[in-house]
Amino acid sequence: MKTIDQLLAEGVAGKRVFVRADLNVPLAGTAITDDGRIRAVLPTVAKLAEAGARVVVASHLGRPKGAPDPAFSLAPAAARLGELLGTEVAFAADTVGDSARAVVAGLADGQVAVIENLRFNPGETSKDDAERAAFADQLASLADLYVGDGFGAVHRKHASVYDLPARLPHAAGYLIAGEVGVLKKLTEDAKRPYAVVLGGAKVSDKLGVIDHLLERADRILIGGGMAYTFLKAQGHEVGASLLQEDQIPVVREYLERAGKKGVEFVLPVDVLVAAGFPDLKTKAPAHPTAVAVDAIPAGQMGLDIGPESRKLYASKLADTATVFWNGPMGVFEHPDYAEGTKAVAQALVDSPAFTVVGGGDSAAAVRTLGFDENAFGHISTGGGASLEYLEGKTLPGLAALED
Repeated sequence: MKTIDQLLAEGVAGKRVFVRADLNVPLAGTAITDDGRIRAVLPTVAKLAEAGARVVVASHLGRPKGAPDPAFSLAPAAARLGELLGTEVAFAADTVGDSARAVVAGLADGQVAVIENLRFNPGETSKDDAERAAFADQLASLADLYVGDGFGAVHRKHASVYDLPARLPHAAGYLIAGEVGVLKKLTEDAKRPYAVVLGGAKVSDKLGVIDHLLERADRILIGGGMAYTFLKAQGHEVGASLLQEDQIPVVREYLERAGKKGVEFVLPVDVLVAAGFPDLKTKAPAHPTAVAVDAIPAGQMGLDIGPESRKLYASKLADTATVFWNGPMGVFEHPDYAEGTKAVAQALVDSPAFTVVGGGDSAAAVRTLGFDENAFGHISTGGGASLEYLEGKTLPGLAALED
């Protein structure tokens, strides 16, 4: 895989460089609530601009279903990118139309532009190879070189991620190179004890990575909504908690495999329960109750791991050498259910281990709960991409960057 440093050594001054970034930031109206993904691509964009390239940044945002939708415009992200770079960033109001062509044509050496949300064009996400190829051809006409730096999208076979690199000389940006280096440490050279913390809503989203990590990890800690399917598989009643009944046989089989392989599965011993899901808009007090996992009342739902589980999880992470964490322990967006996620984050901060926060809600939680990002070994920008890499899958966007 060619690196951006090799590309820079060959010279990029005066050349149009298409940077496929991941500016898929959370928005409240037009306000960005977490700019982590924009900051993650800054080293690549800044270095290209300093070298005299005419930088064309492109990304998706949300799921606008192949047509323009003002709610998913990249205009706020373009403005924030300009603020972080300390320079004006031009914005094209379309992807490959008159505006994009005019904005790119107007770039001088060292200037940066952002084109509108790639998913406003149906060719970006099309499953039809010809439709995707046609859009990739149009994108290729805007550039001389391609730099892939949108790690959060490399597991997608989309036009700008998979098809476009084949049409231009290409290289991996600093973000992708860094992400791949970290993930190789987790899959090929993990120091032991190696613990994996998995949370989030659905166990079905994590089955592949659990299957793969059963061959590699020493300890797997489970939290979040997915924990209740594990607890049910152990014979506990889980009340109105999130449950995937159809996954119970698979979960049971994983627990048996873990026992035979000597992999320690750590599940909650107590949880916080309430009669309903909390109001995340008003953050009104939810008044949860801590109960043992064998005493969850009928009609009550588990919404976070409890105080004894928090102590248990911290102790299971204290002696580790490598930790990968993906998924919150509860509904961390509400203060009454944030303590489980906070306890895991704090345990990682306190640990001497190489700690990796695997993107998505986990990365958002770290920032929302006020932790210093530099206190962790690495915070990934791509939750889904990280998980698929750890499952051993071939990621289309990475394969496309191979020479």
